[in-house]
Amino acid sequence: MGTANTYTEIELVQGLRARDQQIFGYLYDNYAPALYGVVLKVLGDETAAGDILQEVFVKIWRSIERYDVEKGRLFTWMLNIARNTAIDSLRSKSHKLDQKIQELGNDVYQQTSQLTVHPSFDHLGLTKVLEKLNKEQRIIIDLAYYKGCTQEEIARVLDIPLGTVKTRMRNAIIQLRNILKQV
Repeated sequence: MGTANTYTEIELVQGLRARDQQIFGYLYDNYAPALYGVVLKVLGDETAAGDILQEVFVKIWRSIERYDVEKGRLFTWMLNIARNTAIDSLRSKSHKLDQKIQELGNDVYQQTSQLTVHPSFDHLGLTKVLEKLNKEQRIIIDLAYYKGCTQEEIARVLDIPLGTVKTRMRNAIIQLRNILKQV
């Protein structure tokens, strides 16, 4: 069993700037898990995070000349690239559309009476609060607040008039406000 190579930060930067593929392989092997964790935290989707991680390493490879040792550590620079790339992906129109289409298809026509609430919100006890709304109100709140749909999009997806969506949303918000006052 051979000894594993280790590199200093300066050696990594010099190797990347020299386009050394062995250094790049080392960088990937040793830093991919941490960068993947950052991307996954932003995106919340393992498949998308894997795709974005590849994009992150391509950006690191292509833009290593822009890295400035005096401004911070290499790892911090790479973390910023990972976070910014993940955020850019979230903000892209195609990602938003894909998410809405996938999530609408899964949630709107479910026969369950429970609202799908993201785990990060569950610690606030919102699941129990939202269960007190009627099914129509829960669906509208889910689409608007958790899926990011506009009222017009909700009306189209549910095939109901826009006025009905607005009324149900207003009533749901009033009811939630009253429930939360009691808690």
